This record gives sequence, structure tokens and C-alpha cells, in this order.
Amino acid sequence: MPNNAAASMRKGSTVQKVILPGAKSTKAANKKKDEDEGVDAADGWDEWTHGKALIKPPDQLELTEAGLKEEITRILTANNPHAPQNIVRYSFKERSYKPTSAVDQMAVHFVLEGSLLHQDSDEACRLRAKEGLPEETATVDTGAEPDEEKPETLATLVEDGGEVEEAGEEDRPDSAASKTDRKEPKVTNQFNFSERASQTLNNPLRERSCQTEPPPRSIFTATATQWEIYDAYVEELQKQEKNKEKQKASKKDNDKSKKKTMLMETQTDDITKVVKASKIFERMVNQNTFDDIAQDFKYFEDASDEFRDQEGTLLPLWKFQYDKAKRLSVTALCWNKKYQDLFAVGMGSYDFSKQGRGMLVYYSLKNSAFPEYIYPTHSGVLCLDIHEQHSYLVAVGFYDGCVAVYKLKEKGFEPMYKSSAKTGKHTDPVWQVRWQNDDMDNNHNFYSVSSDGRVVSWTLVKNELVFTDIIRLSLNGAVSEGPEQQPGIAYGTSFDFHKQIDYLFLVGTEEGKIHKCSKTYSSQFLETYDAHSMAVDAIKWNHFHPKVFISCSSDWTVKIWDHTINTPLFTFDLNAAVGDVSWSPYSSTVFAAVTTDGTVHVFDLSINKYEAICQQLVVAKKTKLTHIEFNPIYPIIIVGDDRGYVSSLKLSPNLRKKPKGKKGQEQPKGPDMEVAKMEKLLSLLREPEHSTV
Repeated sequence: MPNNAAASMRKGSTVQKVILPGAKSTKAANKKKDEDEGVDAADGWDEWTHGKALIKPPDQLELTEAGLKEEITRILTANNPHAPQNIVRYSFKERSYKPTSAVDQMAVHFVLEGSLLHQDSDEACRLRAKEGLPEETATVDTGAEPDEEKPETLATLVEDGGEVEEAGEEDRPDSAASKTDRKEPKVTNQFNFSERASQTLNNPLRERSCQTEPPPRSIFTATATQWEIYDAYVEELQKQEKNKEKQKASKKDNDKSKKKTMLMETQTDDITKVVKASKIFERMVNQNTFDDIAQDFKYFEDASDEFRDQEGTLLPLWKFQYDKAKRLSVTALCWNKKYQDLFAVGMGSYDFSKQGRGMLVYYSLKNSAFPEYIYPTHSGVLCLDIHEQHSYLVAVGFYDGCVAVYKLKEKGFEPMYKSSAKTGKHTDPVWQVRWQNDDMDNNHNFYSVSSDGRVVSWTLVKNELVFTDIIRLSLNGAVSEGPEQQPGIAYGTSFDFHKQIDYLFLVGTEEGKIHKCSKTYSSQFLETYDAHSMAVDAIKWNHFHPKVFISCSSDWTVKIWDHTINTPLFTFDLNAAVGDVSWSPYSSTVFAAVTTDGTVHVFDLSINKYEAICQQLVVAKKTKLTHIEFNPIYPIIIVGDDRGYVSSLKLSPNLRKKPKGKKGQEQPKGPDMEVAKMEKLLSLLREPEHSTV
């Protein structure tokens, strides 16, 4: 019996667990030893459970009780998310493409084909027969009776201590001596495992095929000589002439229009190739033509100012005009903050009985003969503003109540954005537009004021203008609910935003009042100033001092205000209706105004608080000046009139000289010096009663 067990151990391939008789006794001995040493397993378990604290990760989300109790259901489907859903097949029966739903949703990640064979299967029998092995040697004895006897025999063999092999060799009939007589055939492994490696199944390549009707084919053979080619061309020309003669009788007008369009297309195509070169050449010719004016602009300083005590003069430079805008008035001026030689001009009409077309024109100091950009409009332009950071964006307000945004980068004459009756356009002319800082979503936005009493914020969102009513002007206060609840509408004519305080702005009305308003508080005015007896034409905050602003009106006056005081600090009578006023960018005490009698008035409060230091007639008689703007860098101003002309003027040294400091004292530089200059003037005027001057 032991010999048979040992033989089956060597012959078979299954290994069974051997249980020794002494294993149970050793476990009992160990348990008794633990009890003697006083080891308590329960105590150790309590210490393990109590000493272990829960550690939460720092990025764990804290949920409320309601959030913890909320059930979130997820449905898992067997559909492949990457499988296409819109496959179509061409149906030759219906002659159209039809959608198909036959999509394989099974995804194969790993496939390993094994080579296991059951020993009783037909394939295993054929394999044994092919190798010439008897069934007795190839099979493994796995009966129930030998399995029961194996543990006991194995246990006794292990207890004997290594005598298993010796006993087996002596008692076995097929020992080493007998093996030499006959050669035992090699038994194949019944499991037949792959020893080296295993390979995954690669999916076969997908084939895409389509069926189309084959193109028609024809076999053509001929000899190609110059005469045959010439004859073929002549025949083709004769055919074309015959077709033209047939079409002339029926479509003469269409042919004429087509010819014109073809000519225009060929002309434009030819011009676009030399646009840049022609523009450079045109600028060179103009600068050579007006070389003396260019030299005056760059280098000339009026020496006669040394013999004048305080007065200065204006030196005429270029005059900008466009032939198609002669009958229009200059209604708006604005310099480009990025390109200091470029400025925009709005064309329209202040004669409300003769309203018609308008125009947006860009001029450059480098070429005064012709505009850089021209945008004709259906309605008259009344105001415009160029974005400080994105200088290619221009906001425009029209007489018909629309606002629009033009983008210089886009081709064509139409604006990129434009309001309409559906998107909340004004019902009266728009008198002022101003760009503001981008909102929280980095969308550009600007504000507008109109005679309908609304101050509206416009936001550029994707491809449309989104409007928000900031405030509604009324005679008694600001009401934001609706026009039907207002006792009387105040007609807005101008407004301006504070340079440092983002939410603060001023609004001038046709009744001559100025209202101080806030973006965040629209139910009532912060302050109301009884400024003028006629409409307020312009309001401008000082570039340097945060409390000072200036206003002008058709009642012939220009007034300077401290927004903390209800009465004006300065009042100047210019003996004519004032069209526009502007602060200088280089001094806090210098400003300029234009009147309808064609005169430019330049004031410097640090030199003379009562009179202008320059009064100069810059246009012909019966021509009214409408607007004025200072260049942000160069010492020049531009003025527009009611005949469509824009004149540029250079300021003499007396109009832009800095105040002299006392000996031994260092003059502060920069904005602080300008604030100190204005503050010194205000300190002289401020009294306990806030009396006016």
C-alpha cells in the first residue's frame, strides 16, 4: 500500500494537502501557552478599536443632513457610449440614405483562447492515439477509493522520515533498473499551457466601402497638330458667338448688369493687390505737399509769446474734409487712445427739420486729404466713443434712437452690433455714449443717454446687444419702474462718468439741471444742481482732481463745479452759445470751449481766473463751431463746425506753460502737482458759507 501511494504521487500531476497528526496537538499546546502567559485577545481588540481615529482628507466635501439623505440614482446601461448613433446606409430600393440601428454594443477588452482538453473527450483520445500511447499510461488515477487512502499513507511515510523514496525504489517493479530495459514515452501535458507568453486578440480592421455609378467612358483617338488645335478653337468661338446672338434678343438688360458687375469685380481685385502700397504712397505725397505744416507741427514754437505777458495763440495746421460729407455737421469728435494720430468724426445734423443720412469717418494726421475709414449710416450720428483698450471698437449713437458698435477689423459698412425696437432701443435721439470697464464675465459694455429720459447700459454678449435700464430721469426724481409711473420725463442731453469712482456719474438735462447719480442706486438722485437756464450741452470731469467738473450750455455760460457744493465755483460768460467744452490732458487748470460765433476760448485758471488767455476766430463768419477735443499726447486741438470741416490747431507755448516755482523749492511732478494746483484755487474760493464767485 505505501508503494502504491508513492507511485501515484510521482505519476499523477495533482497535489493534495497533507494533514499531519501532530498539527492538532501543537495548536492545543500554543493555546495553553497563551493562557499561561495571560494574553487576553479581547483586551487587545478593544485597544485597537478605541485607539483608531478617523482621519478625513482635507478636500472632503462637507454635506448637510439633507445632502446625506438625498438619493442619487444612476442607471447603468450596456450600451457602448463610443458607438456611433447616426450611421446611415444607402437604400438602392428607395434611392435615399436610411438610418440604421444595427450597432454592435459589445466591447472586447481581453481574449485568451486556451488549449485545455478534457481527458475523456474525443480530441484527447485522438491525440493519444496519434502519439501511440496506451490509455492506461496517459490517464491519471482519480478514483474515490485511492483518494481516501492517500492521506493516511502519506502521513505514515512522512513520520518515517525520508524513507519513502528508498522503500519505493526497492518495492517498485518499474525501478531504475527496469527503466533501462524499455523507454517510457513522453506524456503530453493534459492542460497544455503556453509556457512563454500569451497574446491578446487583435480586432480585425474595419472595412469601409461605397458603391457609386461608374462615370461614363468613351475612347477617343486623334492626332494633335497645331492646325487641328487652331480649328477646334475657331469652332468653339463660333459656337459662343451664335449663343450670344440668341441671348441678346431676350436678355439685353441682364447682360449689361453682368458686364458692369464683372468690371467692378475686376477693378476691385486689381485695387486690393496694391492697397497697402498706394496708401503709403499717398501719405508720402501728402506729407511732401504739406511739408511746411508738418515742420510747424513738429518743431515750430511761436516766439512772439515771449513778448506777450500771458496770452497765447493758436497756429492753424491741417483742415480735414470729405466731399460726400459737405452738407453734414460735425456732431462728435474722439481721439484714439492707442494711435494718437487717429481720430473719429461723427457726421449728422442739428437741424431737426432736415434729418437724413449720417456718416462715421476716421482721419489721420498723416493724411489730411482723404479719410482712413468711411462708414455711411442711414440716420445721423450724434455721438461716438472709442474704447480705450480695444481701439478698434467704436460705440455710436444715432438720431433715430439706435446705438451701434463698429469694428474696424471687420470688412463692410454695417456695424457688428446694433440695437433695434426688440432689443430696447431709445425712442428719442441718443446724445452721449461712453465705454465702461468690462463686467464680471469680461463682456464689453457702454452706456447711453437719450431724450427719452433713459440711461441704458449695453453689454456685448456674443452676437447681440443686451440692454439694462440704469436710471430713468424725471423732473422730481429718478424712477426705475416704468414711464407710466413717472410724473414727468426729464430729457437727458449729456453725461460723464467719474475718472476714479466707477459707479458715480453726472447727467445733464434739457431743463438745465445736472443730476449726480449712482449705478447701484437708481431710485433717487444723489444730488441735483440748478446749473443753467437752457439745455446742458456738455459735462466733463476733471482728469486730475476727483471733485471738479465743468459744464457748458446754450445760455452762453461755462461753469466749474465742486460736486460736494451746490453752487458753481467759476462762471464764465462767452457772449455766444457754447457748443462744447473740454479739459486739457496736461494741466488740471486748462480748458477750452467753442462758441457758435466761430471762436475758440482757452482758459488757464492758474494764470487768470477771470478771462480767457486766448480768444481766436478759427473759421469763417456764419460758420458755427460744434465740438472741440484735446489730443492726449501732442499739443494740438481739433474743432468741428456745422459745414463738415475739422480744423487742427497747435497751442502756443503760453497756453501750455508750467507754473514757475519759488527759488530753492522743488516743484512736485506728475498728477500730484496738478491736483495741488487745483486745490490751491479751490482753497481760495471755499468759505464757510460756500459763497460763489
